[in-house]
Amino acid sequence: MAINQPHIRPRNRAERIHEDFDHRREALRERLQDQDFLANKGIGNEIGFYTFCYDPSLEFECRAYVDELKADAQAGKLPCNLEVFNLYDVMLDICEQRRILRAIPRREAKVGSEAQIKELQKPCSSKSFAQYLLEHTQPHQPGDVIMVTGVGEVFPLLRVHNLLNDMLADFGTVPVVVMYPGSFDGRQLKLFNKENASNYYRAFDIS
Repeated sequence: MAINQPHIRPRNRAERIHEDFDHRREALRERLQDQDFLANKGIGNEIGFYTFCYDPSLEFECRAYVDELKADAQAGKLPCNLEVFNLYDVMLDICEQRRILRAIPRREAKVGSEAQIKELQKPCSSKSFAQYLLEHTQPHQPGDVIMVTGVGEVFPLLRVHNLLNDMLADFGTVPVVVMYPGSFDGRQLKLFNKENASNYYRAFDIS
C-alpha cells in the first residue's frame, strides 16, 4: 500500500540566503553575550578574528542589523562595548588627515579612477587603516568588541585579509568581527562571492 509522503517545497535561493543570514544574526548576538568570547577565550592561542559572512544582496539588511546591535550595546542590552568602524568612513578620515580629500575628485577626473586608486594605495594602505583602528580603540578593555563594516565599499583599494594581517600584532586581546559581503570557508575569503579568493587562515566564521 502506498504511503502518502508530505510534500516538501524546495527553498529558493532568496529563502536560503535569508535563512543563513538569520542563523548568523542569532549566532553573533549569542557571541556578544558570551563572557569567554568577550574575554577572547575559547579558541586556543589563536587571535580573535571573526567573519560574519552574508550574501551581498543583503547589504542593507546587514547595515540595519549592525545599527540594531550598536543601539542595544549602548542601551545596556548587550554586555559589551561595541565599537563599529566603517572602512569607507575611515578612508575619508585618513584622506582628510593627510589633507588630500578635497583634491581627490579633481585628480580622478584628470587621471581616471584606476590611476587614482593606485595613488591612494600609499596614504590609504592597510597599515594606515590598522593604525587608525588602533589609535581609535586603545587601550583595549575587557568587553570591547571591534566591528568592521564597509568591506565592499573600499574594494579594490583595500583587501580585508591585508588589513587583518596588519592588525595581528596589536589586537590580540580584543575580538574583531568583520562583516563580510561574501564567503569564507576557513581558508579563503571570496568577496561578493565572485572575486578571486584570497587565502587567509587566522579568522573564524562567527557561526
